Amino acid sequence: MVQQKGVEMRRRAYSRREALAREVWKNRWFYLFLIPAIVVIFLFCYKPMYGIVIAFKDYKVRKGILGSDWIGMYNFNRMFTYANFGQLMYNTLYISLLKLVIGTVSTLLLALLFNELRNAKFKRVVQSLSYLPHFISWVILGGIIRELFSPTRGVINEIVKFLGGDPIYFLADTHYFVGVLIVTHIWQSIGWGTIIYLAAISAIDQEQYESAVIDGASRYHQARYITLPSIMPTVATLLILNLGSVMNAGFDQIFNLYNTQVYAVADILDTYVYRVGLINFDYSYSAAIGLFKNVIGIVLVIGSNLVIKYMTKGEYKVW
Repeated sequence: MVQQKGVEMRRRAYSRREALAREVWKNRWFYLFLIPAIVVIFLFCYKPMYGIVIAFKDYKVRKGILGSDWIGMYNFNRMFTYANFGQLMYNTLYISLLKLVIGTVSTLLLALLFNELRNAKFKRVVQSLSYLPHFISWVILGGIIRELFSPTRGVINEIVKFLGGDPIYFLADTHYFVGVLIVTHIWQSIGWGTIIYLAAISAIDQEQYESAVIDGASRYHQARYITLPSIMPTVATLLILNLGSVMNAGFDQIFNLYNTQVYAVADILDTYVYRVGLINFDYSYSAAIGLFKNVIGIVLVIGSNLVIKYMTKGEYKVW
């Protein structure tokens, strides 16, 4: 009896392998098209990961990675004992979490508003205008924002003066700088972020809305009780994935807008890495900080997935 079961299991396993082999052979040309992508990913994503070993070495360019002296956890100890490390971490997390929370809510609200537009032509125009800032580099946006917030000729300060106030140097005042970062970040990314939410909304069964209309539900109640619950898996997935980049507060934006007068609130881990790595050529130390950020990001993704999975009893999760 036991032998018969073993033979049957092997026969089934062989049948599955044979079916898989036939499927692969049938679609062999499609799989061949994957080879270039796999090669590119390996060369530019996985192969460079070997370079993280310099975080544990006193890396010297002339000696190379293999020839540099091994110093173990020295760079990490140096990072944790750096006098301003706590402030760098606080600034990074504070700015990132503000962007994440406010950005998620505002993007979701804009997607719901787009979904309520009934004039298709007007909807396309508004969506296109909201997408445009996403395709503009922060180098260019930085110049535009500096002009807008200029204390002498900026439009924002002209409005302030018109209302009877005094000009404010928004980009050099610690009380306003973070607010400028959040507002400009949302302006630049909100339109592009609505695409995924609109795709999720378009997949909702329209019969639910038809039934709600028959029952006398208003658009507000349709959005609250049909649209939002239906797209919550998408919201949860994006939230989990975005938490993985919470240690990246937006180097491009901050680097093009900040100055020494707002270091107290705007100096983050990435700008510090820029100074010690690219300006002071301390590659090992900057690699250690980068590795630390990546480890924290992975822990946050896994942890947030487990928390959401537990809170929703497995209904919302990434894996």
